Amino acid sequence: MKRMKTVPCLSLGVFLCLSGCSMTPKYTRPEAPVPAVWPSGPAYDNAQASPGAPAAAELKWREFFTDERLRQIIEMALQNNRDLRIAALNVQRARALYGIQRAGLLPTVNATGSGSKLRVPADLSNNGNATTVNQYGVNLGIASWEIDFFGRIRSLKDAALQEYLATEEARSGAQILLVSGIANAYLTFAADRENLKLAQSTLDTQQAAYNLIRRRYDVGLSTELDLRQAQTRVDAARVDVALYSRLAAQDDNALTLLVGSKVPAGLLPDDLILVSPVREISPEMSSEVLLLRPDILQAENLLKAANANIGAARAALFPRISLTTAFGTASSELSGLFKSGSEDWNFSPQIVVPIFDARAWSALQAIKVEREIALAQYEKAIQTAFREVADALAVRGTVEEQLSAQRSLADAAAETYRLSNARYTKGIDSFLGVLDAQRSFYAAQQGLVSIRFAKLANQVRLYAVLGGGSDQAMPR
Repeated sequence: MKRMKTVPCLSLGVFLCLSGCSMTPKYTRPEAPVPAVWPSGPAYDNAQASPGAPAAAELKWREFFTDERLRQIIEMALQNNRDLRIAALNVQRARALYGIQRAGLLPTVNATGSGSKLRVPADLSNNGNATTVNQYGVNLGIASWEIDFFGRIRSLKDAALQEYLATEEARSGAQILLVSGIANAYLTFAADRENLKLAQSTLDTQQAAYNLIRRRYDVGLSTELDLRQAQTRVDAARVDVALYSRLAAQDDNALTLLVGSKVPAGLLPDDLILVSPVREISPEMSSEVLLLRPDILQAENLLKAANANIGAARAALFPRISLTTAFGTASSELSGLFKSGSEDWNFSPQIVVPIFDARAWSALQAIKVEREIALAQYEKAIQTAFREVADALAVRGTVEEQLSAQRSLADAAAETYRLSNARYTKGIDSFLGVLDAQRSFYAAQQGLVSIRFAKLANQVRLYAVLGGGSDQAMPR
């Protein structure tokens, strides 16, 4: 009996030792289809950060954003945002699916108990009498365990692992998008609030000018043309007040959606000037930093998963070995199950050798094409990331000069408006000159708000496109 038990154990050990082959192609990271360094030229001359500035991926978002109200809003969003919650649940699902594939390498052991009664008619009985046959059994066994001789299950397990890692990177990418989206919505709200204040101030000024001209017109000191021109500026300011009131309300709605709950009024910014500046970051010299972005790591994980699927498809063309075995006890009486001599066992290895299955070859070809698609998507992700960083660096290299010029323009427009108004009051010039000067001054102030917003928004964008905004530390 001991010798008979040794036979399945030895056979099982041989199969386990032989199950070490793999049909998966060796993976090597593709060359990045972008230049090794960032673009250069007049637009990028002032894009480099001060020495000692940290890299975006090394700076947590709580350190990058210095505005306390914005930090609180981001914290709320990380707790309540539904998109981020879905991304986290996708990670849990992928982890469970990976566990299922990994468990395929291990045998499934079941304990079974059975009992049966069978009546045999007299004409079928060996002794010519009707008999009743009782049989009871208890077994512990393995049901159809595939021994992974050619690595099919291990390749599927590796593919599931890479897909799980891809969902982890997708969650990090979702957080980066959420953090940068909250910051942009916050800055947009602040800019529209400032534009609303500017429009309301302009309306008040124009209304006062209109009332003055109306009184002058009533006594014959101003023409109807002056009165109608003053009215056009009042109406234009009213249009802008209504416009920016609507935009501020829509910005509030956008923040509510991103955060996942209503943002308290006390956390909303009053204007752009009062928003605390963000920390300065370094884009680093080499574009290899892009390979650490979550979306690119996600694309690479999917490429690795497609590579592993090739191994599984190749292994499907080779013989498949499975094992069914059980050991237990059996008896014709329930009380005799565990008596001496009641042991029973079975050992049933099986091998299936594919002879002709055209679907397997077509499946292999399809998976190879899927790998090429994953490769193209990975390379496209790198190219897109390079363009995003280059665009942000171009803005960074030129926005300070643009902002300086716009400030000078606004100062000059303010002085022009003051002088034009003084000349009109003294009767030297017509009211048309005042209107032109006021229109230029108002446009210059709006342009100044727009450029300040562009500068702050670009700092947030550069931080995001360089991989900043995730709570997870980037690998180096």
